[in-house]
Amino acid sequence: MNQPAERPTYTDVVAAATRIAPHVHRTPAFTSATIDRMVDARVVFKAENLQKVGAFKARGATNAVFALSDQDAARGVVTHSSGNHGQ
Repeated sequence: MNQPAERPTYTDVVAAATRIAPHVHRTPAFTSATIDRMVDARVVFKAENLQKVGAFKARGATNAVFALSDQDAARGVVTHSSGNHGQ
């Protein structure tokens, strides 16, 4: 049975950001006063659709690949996608 994933630490997030920085675009964040009023909260939209492949999946997939050990990476990586993740 699969164990639940541990919550990433701040150090984990910084390490992931450092690993993927050369491979992904820095994308803008947007706000909307109208939506903030509708939900009575501040909402920030991160425009990950502006990534090279047009989706947020680039960050997670890139981090997963570059976090592999040399031994695991040497075995290769396969992904299944009929959309932009497979690009």
